[in-house]
Amino acid sequence: MNEIKFLDLLREKFESSDAIYTELINLEAIQNLPKGTELYLSDVHGADKAFDHILRTGAGNVREKIENYFGDSWTAEQMNLFSLFISYPGYALEHTESTVKDREWYMQKIRDLINFMQFCAVKYTRSKLRKALPGAYAYIIEELLYTDLSQKEKDLYYKNILYRLISLKQSEEFIIELCKVIQRLVIDHLHLVGDIFDRESGEEAVMDKLIHHHSVDVQWGNHDLLWMGAMFGSQVNLITLLRIAARYGYLFELEKSYGLNLRPLFLFAEERYRTNTKFKPIVVEPDTIFQEESEELLTKVHQALAIIQFKLEGQIIKRRPEFQMNDRLLLDKINQENNTVQIDGHTFKLKDFPYRHIDESSPYSLCSEEAYIVQTLLDSYQHSEKLIRFIDFLLKKGSMYLIYNGHLLYHGCIPLNEKGELMSFDFEGESLSGRKMLDKFEEYIRKASTSKDITDDYATDLLWYSWTGKKSPLFGRNRMTTFERYYIEEKETHQEIRNPYFNLRDHEKVMTRILNEFELTDSNAKVINGHTPVQVKKGEDPVKANGRLIVIDGGMNAAYQKSTGIAGYSLINNSFGFQIVTHQSFESVESLFAIKRDETSLKQIIDGKLDRKLIKHTTIGESLQEQINDLQALLLHLSRNK
Repeated sequence: MNEIKFLDLLREKFESSDAIYTELINLEAIQNLPKGTELYLSDVHGADKAFDHILRTGAGNVREKIENYFGDSWTAEQMNLFSLFISYPGYALEHTESTVKDREWYMQKIRDLINFMQFCAVKYTRSKLRKALPGAYAYIIEELLYTDLSQKEKDLYYKNILYRLISLKQSEEFIIELCKVIQRLVIDHLHLVGDIFDRESGEEAVMDKLIHHHSVDVQWGNHDLLWMGAMFGSQVNLITLLRIAARYGYLFELEKSYGLNLRPLFLFAEERYRTNTKFKPIVVEPDTIFQEESEELLTKVHQALAIIQFKLEGQIIKRRPEFQMNDRLLLDKINQENNTVQIDGHTFKLKDFPYRHIDESSPYSLCSEEAYIVQTLLDSYQHSEKLIRFIDFLLKKGSMYLIYNGHLLYHGCIPLNEKGELMSFDFEGESLSGRKMLDKFEEYIRKASTSKDITDDYATDLLWYSWTGKKSPLFGRNRMTTFERYYIEEKETHQEIRNPYFNLRDHEKVMTRILNEFELTDSNAKVINGHTPVQVKKGEDPVKANGRLIVIDGGMNAAYQKSTGIAGYSLINNSFGFQIVTHQSFESVESLFAIKRDETSLKQIIDGKLDRKLIKHTTIGESLQEQINDLQALLLHLSRNK
């Protein structure tokens, strides 16, 4: 009976059998188109300009398609300039000599763009292409795309459209819209494999682009969970993300962008803390210049946030003994008389520790002013319209991991022991590992999102554990040594030991075992992983385990580039397989046009030559096949009930 009800509901969408046949033919035709090109990015960390550049260029895919289409008739310089034009049409038009831009110049530019758009659109149905067109010019673009110029009358019709666009002074706006459509067509789907936030102040621009992207998914990273956790009530997550903002010098930008009430924090830090050079902001963006008083205030605020963070962390550790993090309870191990702290049974000298802010009888308690600051900050954060919009998007489009087109995407790691066996974690008495562990983390994250006013329940505390816990699949280290790096000079105390996963993931057997854990048994299945910058300077290869694993965190953020030697990896998967793209530092649009080319990418083919993959072999193809099966069942149901 349920099946019949379903078929009757489905029938309401189709007026006749002919309509069903038409839809079946359409779906089956789509199934046999080449799969769309996917772009994988990770660890953006607020680097909005580099992120924007990768999207505009399709990670070099625009230039490659130009080579495929114009390679036999254009010079390398012509193709480079056309690629830059498509990526930055507004800038290109503005800086083209006005004497050059006559009617014939505009007509040729539009013809070239329309012809190239036709080439880029071969993987798309007309209906899908129509959705990519700008409303104001959709009709004109379609007319130009599908006009047969071999007929004299049609050629005249085509020219008349272009003449009219130019005479109405709409040609430049039209050209810009054409370029935007091409940028969209070269990348069909975007995967963001974690860590949108922290390190730089551009996360707002990055999130706006993601929200307006035509097709995107997100696998949460540990830094994303900081921001999400703060929205869901985790006080320590909020204090930690603000401390990071103070450390990297963009705290004032957060205040302006999201309307955070930082005044009580500023007043408290200004009055209670002294300047400490250890807490001076790290300047990542080269054009960042602080006035002396602003830098001094950030230094004091940075210290205040660190102490509040350590207190709040201690409260969770004491509240959740099952987290097994007692080794991180350090405030009660401080000997103020000797100026020392005990860590793992060893005694270390403390440098410039602000003892006056720690109550020896209750070291993890916030003073009344600190408690007021935390609550004020949380209230303003949770009521920021922008942040609410951003976090809602991450909940809707995000997950702990994703299985897509036969591949496994996750940000951090699958926790393993030294033998390569899955490590388990106890969730309120339920011990889980591997895929079930990640599923349970996600379940609790979504549970926390439904009770934002509760700050100390298990789900909310787990949001902090996800950031820093030993068995967290998003962190992947034995401890976070923030305290030691601030107050202890001995470098051995700063060490954070990575989970065995990060050494064992070089082995094909280990990655095959992980893929099998997620029911991916095809020999071509891969893991796409972010989180740990690839040390290119030291010869590290992003492709590991005989091609079963690809690590795409190459250091997009400037803070990592001294150690990585590059400015990030991106990964492209088209209908022929995977290609990894190495990016160099993005300086400015001006510098690109000065050298007349984009030198930011070098492609490395991973799979070699594979059979071309069609949509019917993809995740989307599976969904289309379900629709085809439903329609065939509906036809059978109708034939039986005639």
